[in-house]
Amino acid sequence: SVSSIVPESCLLIVVGLLVGGLIKGVGEKPPILKSDIFFLFLLPPIILDAGYFLPLRPFTENLGTILIFAVVGTLWNAFFLGGLMYAVCQLGGPGLNHIGLLANLLFGSIISAVDPVAVLAVFEEIHINELLHILVFGESLLNDAVTVVLYHLFEEFASFEQVTILDIILGFLSFFVVSLGGVLVGVIYGVIAAFTSRFTSHIRVIEPLFVFLYSYMAYLSAELFHLSGIMALIAAGVVMRPYVEANISHKSHTTIKYFLKMWSSVSETLIFIFLGVSTVAGHHYWNWTFVISTLFFCLIARVLGVLVLTWFINKFRIVKLTPKDQFIIAYGGLRGAIAFSLGYLLDYKHFGMRDMFLTAIITVIFFTVFVQGMTIRPLVDLLAVKKKQETKRSINEEIHTQFLDHLLTGIEDICGHYGHHHWKDKLNRFNKKYVKKCLIAGERSKEPQLIAFYHKMEMKQAIELVESGGIGKIPSAVSTVSIQNINPQTLPLERVLPALSKDKEEEIRKILRTNLQKTRQRLRSYNRHTLVADPYEEAWNQMLLRRQKARQLEQKVMNNYLTVPAHRVDSPTMSRARIGSDPLAYEPKEDSENLPIITIDPASPQSPESVDLMSEEPKGCSGLPPSPEEDEEGLVMRVKEPSSPGTDDVFTPGPSDSPSSQRMLRCLSDPGPRPEPEEGEPFIPKGQ
Repeated sequence: SVSSIVPESCLLIVVGLLVGGLIKGVGEKPPILKSDIFFLFLLPPIILDAGYFLPLRPFTENLGTILIFAVVGTLWNAFFLGGLMYAVCQLGGPGLNHIGLLANLLFGSIISAVDPVAVLAVFEEIHINELLHILVFGESLLNDAVTVVLYHLFEEFASFEQVTILDIILGFLSFFVVSLGGVLVGVIYGVIAAFTSRFTSHIRVIEPLFVFLYSYMAYLSAELFHLSGIMALIAAGVVMRPYVEANISHKSHTTIKYFLKMWSSVSETLIFIFLGVSTVAGHHYWNWTFVISTLFFCLIARVLGVLVLTWFINKFRIVKLTPKDQFIIAYGGLRGAIAFSLGYLLDYKHFGMRDMFLTAIITVIFFTVFVQGMTIRPLVDLLAVKKKQETKRSINEEIHTQFLDHLLTGIEDICGHYGHHHWKDKLNRFNKKYVKKCLIAGERSKEPQLIAFYHKMEMKQAIELVESGGIGKIPSAVSTVSIQNINPQTLPLERVLPALSKDKEEEIRKILRTNLQKTRQRLRSYNRHTLVADPYEEAWNQMLLRRQKARQLEQKVMNNYLTVPAHRVDSPTMSRARIGSDPLAYEPKEDSENLPIITIDPASPQSPESVDLMSEEPKGCSGLPPSPEEDEEGLVMRVKEPSSPGTDDVFTPGPSDSPSSQRMLRCLSDPGPRPEPEEGEPFIPKGQ
């Protein structure tokens, strides 16, 4: 019941305070969290766990926002806080006058960085949505480079007699060296770890060892050259994970997952307990003015920095950060053990006010962890901030995600705008073409992403069935890859449940591979200066205009006709059908020897329905007075002239497209009211 209200980190600090008080009460000296132990043994497991299981897609999609908060926001906090604290020291009386500008800037750089350990401890308990979590947590990971640079920079400047412009320029350039150098070291060790895992198929037991070994070597190598060890660990974890998981067995994957979680939890517990113990055991110098000003200006700097940077970021973001999001980002800027350890590393020789700095740092840590950490959950519920939705990924979601990626990449190509989708696609193609072949063993290097994801889901479902006791429902051969991961032995000859043959399964994979992965080819970018004219465009435009005019004319005739009410009679087609059903009712005149006779066979292909109505012109419907010949002949069938070659039957206007032909057609289809023939009387009278 207590842990649902108070975060676990707060409870651990309280435990540390009690343990420290007990040790001091019995007359012993409590142990202090030394910086070497913290940076070499306690911090790396937490950062490796965060980097190895980093949600890569939301991290890369929000990388610009994270970098702005981590770099610009941390610089703003450090210099704003350091400058104001220098002003407070100058106005604060005789106890603070001796603290110079460099010492205050160093203190500002220590206290300004958001702590990843504290953020992880609090944000994982409140289950905030993925966007806010990755923004705050990503900022806490990437601001390490800024903190390391500023810390070492001001520490070095404190020993100088005079700081020149060249020193400041070199200090600015050292930021890029520290950050990019740390990333480069991590990438190198990540590639080495992935390449090593390719050859461990016969020694599965030591596969997890390579992951931990190369990650720790990346961290130590970066710290050895004063580069960012946190950036190196994150880069190593992100780079090695997809290739290592494709090579190692499922048991090794489970070992890595649970060992990292356990290791990071133990480190986090020890860090917070030692914070409480060190608070009791350390030497403190309390100055009300300095401590209260530090706490107040920390909060002000964080709020102002988030508001200004978010106003600028929202100009370029598609999904804007709302005021609620900004409040959570500002309120979630927690400080933790990294600031305490950096303060503990200060040398008394150059910084005689180290005890006062440590007291202020511990006060800020306690305030952010206890007050902000305990109240952020009720505030999230009060503001109705979107929570994280625990949903399982499906094949449907994976297909649509890949489809949207390809679609957005194609849109960027057509527009000639090379955004992050374009470069992401380039990187994926380079990865599939070259990197996977070198770092992944066997056929898995050529396996499409969708099928690999399906195998992963299949394996997860099988494990859940085993854990739930439904092992009898599992197929004897789940899939080739899954069987190899569980037990690398030869497949049984008889496959019980899957009825597909080996050739059929390979054919299905080939279809998926060819249709799902090669949807985009290299296309020319859109440029209005290099458009080629379409030779058929003018002809198509004229044909479309003719069609439009014909439709307008037909609609006009239809409107005119609909204004006259008419009695419904049989259409000519129905009339001829009646003639076919009763041919004796129609007797041609004796003197009409040359008159063509209509022979109608309802069962033959030449049925009345196939007669071309546009070639029939009964008398009186053409708009002209009937000639004597036509009067004698009655109904005449005329042969339709074939269209000349090269003309369009649909769009070329013929004689039937004229207004008179349109009126004739209307007259033919519905000739208007006529007296009904009496029963027994032929449909066409004999005297006509």
